[in-house]
Amino acid sequence: MNEPHFWEDGGKAKEMIEKANRLRKWINPYNDLVQRLENVTSIYPEAEEVKDATLLLELDQEVLLIEKGIADLELQKMFSKEMDSRSCFFSINAGAGGTESCDWVMMLCRMYTRWAEKKGWQVEVVDRVEGEIAGIKSITYRFSGDFCYGYCKSEKGVHRLIRISPFDSNARRHTSFASVDVSPIIEDVAIEIRPEDLRVDTYRASGAGGQHVNKTDSAVRMTHLPTGIVVCCQSERSQIQNRETCLKMLSSKLYEKDRLEKQEALQKLSGEKKENSWGSQIRNYVFQPYTLVKDTRTKVESGNIQAVMDGEIDLFVEAYLKEFG
Repeated sequence: MNEPHFWEDGGKAKEMIEKANRLRKWINPYNDLVQRLENVTSIYPEAEEVKDATLLLELDQEVLLIEKGIADLELQKMFSKEMDSRSCFFSINAGAGGTESCDWVMMLCRMYTRWAEKKGWQVEVVDRVEGEIAGIKSITYRFSGDFCYGYCKSEKGVHRLIRISPFDSNARRHTSFASVDVSPIIEDVAIEIRPEDLRVDTYRASGAGGQHVNKTDSAVRMTHLPTGIVVCCQSERSQIQNRETCLKMLSSKLYEKDRLEKQEALQKLSGEKKENSWGSQIRNYVFQPYTLVKDTRTKVESGNIQAVMDGEIDLFVEAYLKEFG
């Protein structure tokens, strides 16, 4: 990068900078952990010798933080797939269950946005459709940050809720379903989309957004006719911007569909049996008569359902990554 002719080929320069940035994400945290461990190692004998209880406690806490840093790097090492480091589109859709499922989608929205914010990601709503009575029928986020797709791919599939319904006057137990779909943002990968393969519909955006958003047909729904994939966007003020976002989302979904089909074909040829979360029920959330969240793929479970719904889902995500990568 320091060579005098580095910027002569803009494409190659950009590729090299991205590669350097990816390496820094490994090297900088590792060097920091090594330095912190050396500091603790050098100070510990002296603290023990003078029996400084406060300093020893601080050093013990620092060791725990270093161990967590190492565990985080080990987890990051699992993100070896081509798209794992990317930002992603993250969609939640209500399934069977009517109003119950729309309310379940809203609960999952809260869980996932809290989880994403704890990771320091930028969260942006791309499209949102309200439920007819309550809750949300469907919503699409753009999660931007390091390894968004690597983390989020573990959540793809059907999420099942069992609880006593707040919408049922007889207080009966209901089962609701919501599906999560995740696709990496691939702005620098060329995906051919022919105009004749698209049906584009415009409509009036819903929800908050001021006078403009409610008075013009700025929202865009784009259908890819060969595959039946549908994407929507109403987050931008202009129809042109929403169309551009729809094309990005469609490219991401087509790329992900192609990748999964190739992966399944290779597994069939090799006879390899691997878990595939596409369209499958991946996790059960039981609120009554007991409280339990259980992942059907890894068998990891938690009885602290309040913490899970507050965004503490890393135990499920990390277990998936360790088992399936």
